[in-house]
Amino acid sequence: MAWWHPHVFDLRKDFLQKRMSLLKEIRAYFDAEAFWEVETPILQVCPVMDTHIHAFKTDILGVDLQKERELYLHTSPEFAMKKLMVAGVPKLYQLCHVFRNGEGSRIHSAEFTMLEWYRAPGGYEDIMDDCQGLLRHCAERLGVAQYKHKDYVSDPFAEWRKLSLAEAFDYYLGIDLGAFLEDRDAFSAAIAAKGIRVAEDDRWDDLFFRALADKVEPHLGMDVPTFLYDYPAAMASLSRRKPDDPRYAERFELYVCGIELANAFGELTDSVEQKRRFYEEMALKKQLYGEEYPLDEEFIAALEYGLPESGGIALGVDRLAMLATGAERIEDVLWAGKP
Repeated sequence: MAWWHPHVFDLRKDFLQKRMSLLKEIRAYFDAEAFWEVETPILQVCPVMDTHIHAFKTDILGVDLQKERELYLHTSPEFAMKKLMVAGVPKLYQLCHVFRNGEGSRIHSAEFTMLEWYRAPGGYEDIMDDCQGLLRHCAERLGVAQYKHKDYVSDPFAEWRKLSLAEAFDYYLGIDLGAFLEDRDAFSAAIAAKGIRVAEDDRWDDLFFRALADKVEPHLGMDVPTFLYDYPAAMASLSRRKPDDPRYAERFELYVCGIELANAFGELTDSVEQKRRFYEEMALKKQLYGEEYPLDEEFIAALEYGLPESGGIALGVDRLAMLATGAERIEDVLWAGKP
């Protein structure tokens, strides 16, 4: 039966009413913290720098209806928001629809709502503080004692957990991640010994993400929200390397009830390094998927002009709505279901 049928829609009304309240409280939190709420274009020259994220492409027509150029629906407002930081907006947030192709599950939708914010000066530790403040504020205002998903609960008012990738691999897999960062074959053998499927054509990052998904992520964010931080440098194309250990990058992901809720960086400000990483990502994307995206030259020019030291994050609003309402599927908190 269609989502708009009254009997079907009635099943989701409570979830959607709480979603409305959630969006109001998100805005209230950032407005109280003196962030600017901004709006940036959905159509972008370059939709993403990540090898494994896929965008929707569209043709821009002239008045004669002839194709003038190609643009993409953004997968994140990141590039435009960083340009605004260069322009002089130090603390900004945005609630917007973003679009990602080739994804699908009970917690994925091709079109979804993202909350993205940046602060300068700042770093990823400051963004961790923002996350804690935001989730506690929303839970308190919505009357939510715990965030919930299926049989799992996570208490935002208790002390949150911080776990580095190296600590996580040691604790859940008994593997010294640092010993295998540059040795694909040894890493493959090490995780195979833990019962994780491997294949001859697996790249290092294939092995990493499979081990992470199978043995680490299912345990994260249970009882209390958990920050998983300091990713291998190759896993963070838009973040800066850690000054005291450049094998790792200043990136974290926030997990609540086993769900990845947000992805954050200590932002890379070096334009030369950023451009180099872009071409590396696109070369791999071409090799794996037969597609690549054009460089956003204006973004690189903005970095050259001077992006301040900053931290930034993207948080899935629909997933937060699921956790706040106890919904099990993302379509339960979408007004018109999945596209």
